[in-house]
Amino acid sequence: MLRIAVLNGPNLNMLGIREPGVYGNESLSAIETQVKSRGDELGVQISFFQTNHEGDMIDRIHSAYCNEDGIIINPGAWTHYSYAIRDALSAVSIPIVEVHLSNIHKREAFRHVSVVAPVALGQIAGFGASGYLMALDGLVRKLQSESSKE
Repeated sequence: MLRIAVLNGPNLNMLGIREPGVYGNESLSAIETQVKSRGDELGVQISFFQTNHEGDMIDRIHSAYCNEDGIIINPGAWTHYSYAIRDALSAVSIPIVEVHLSNIHKREAFRHVSVVAPVALGQIAGFGASGYLMALDGLVRKLQSESSKE
C-alpha cells in the first residue's frame, strides 16, 4: 500500500476563516476528509500534518524518509523563501507535489517565485481544494508507474 504525507504550512489551519475570497470557504479538516476519501478509493494510506513552525515542518519532512512513498505539500508562505524547507524536501529524495489553493502566479510579485518547485515533480495552483485531489491522483499514478517498471 502506498503511503503519502499531506503537509500544510503556516496559516493553513485558518482555512475557511482567512481571506475566503482568496483561499475558499473550506476548512483544512474538510479538505483532509476529501483527500482521505480519495485515498481510500485509490487504496493509499494518507497522513496529515499542519504546522506554523518551520522547524516542526522540517522534522516532519525528515520523518517521511523511508516511511512514506510521496509527499503533497502546501508550504504556504514558506514557498517563497524557505530554503530550509526546500533542502529538507530535497534531502529525503521522495517524490513531491507542491499545491497552492490560489494561483500564486496571478498574485503579488513576491508570490510568483517558489523555491520548492525545483525539487517537486510538479506544482498545482489555482484550483482551490480540488488541487489536493489532483495532486493525489497525479502522485499515485507516478508512483504506480515507477513501481511497475521495477
